[in-house]
Amino acid sequence: MDQQERTLASLVHLLAFAGLIFPFGHVLGPLVLWLVKRSEYPGFFEANGKESVNFQISMTIYLFLAGILLFLLVGIVFIPLVVIADIVLVIIAAVKANQGELYRYPLTIRFIS
Repeated sequence: MDQQERTLASLVHLLAFAGLIFPFGHVLGPLVLWLVKRSEYPGFFEANGKESVNFQISMTIYLFLAGILLFLLVGIVFIPLVVIADIVLVIIAAVKANQGELYRYPLTIRFIS
């Protein structure tokens, strides 16, 4: 694996921060890059792309559930926890990808295998 593939693998994780710019950007950013480049880099990059997309879809579900829990006031605690976990884990995954390691996000539902 070359440096370009590691850089793209890091970028597929970091594109989750596109959600700060536009709605569902946290899913669409990694998804678009993964779909465009997966055939060009079928190994390491493709695995990181799947991992990133699966994690962001999982985080969307967890955030939705935390929003529902707002009615029980428990969501006040869960929403910040989900957001902070998302930010921290995305940064860890991007750093690991840049080092050439595949990071498996915890609590990820594997929609794409």
